[in-house]
Order: sequence, then structure tokens, then C-alpha cells
Amino acid sequence: MGIRCKMVLESVLPQQYGGSQATFRCAYDQKIAEDVSFQKATPSGYAHFSIDNPKALEQLVIGGAYFVDFNPVPQDRPKS
Repeated sequence: MGIRCKMVLESVLPQQYGGSQATFRCAYDQKIAEDVSFQKATPSGYAHFSIDNPKALEQLVIGGAYFVDFNPVPQDRPKS
């Protein structure tokens, strides 16, 4: 079973040693039915990601909403 969070990008800040840190918060707008359903599952929280890929950063828009999915890794997967 997977978990899906709806998150909003709050900021993208440069890091001292390169790349940037993107900070997301759980989305909630009680006027949006989808947000109300997500709020029951993930009422609050933040996620911080260090990103050192310019092409990935180009796709992120501050204030934009994004789905973040968590799915278990199959146990029979070869270890890298």
C-alpha cells in the first residue's frame, strides 16, 4: 500500500556547498475538496529535499502543488 501526500513548495534556497534545498508543506485549503481529503491523512508536515540537478529545479514553482508518493520497495529487489 502506498501513501500520497499533496504538498506545496514554500521555498527553494541555495545551499552553501552547491545545489538548493526545496521545502514543501502539506497542502490544505478547506475550499478544495481534494485538499480536505488529503488533510485527514496528512494534516501537517514538512519535507526538505536537497537538489543538485538544475533540470529538476527548473520544474519546481514556488506556490505550486505537488504529489509526493511513498511506496514500499519490494524485498526481493537486488541491493545496490
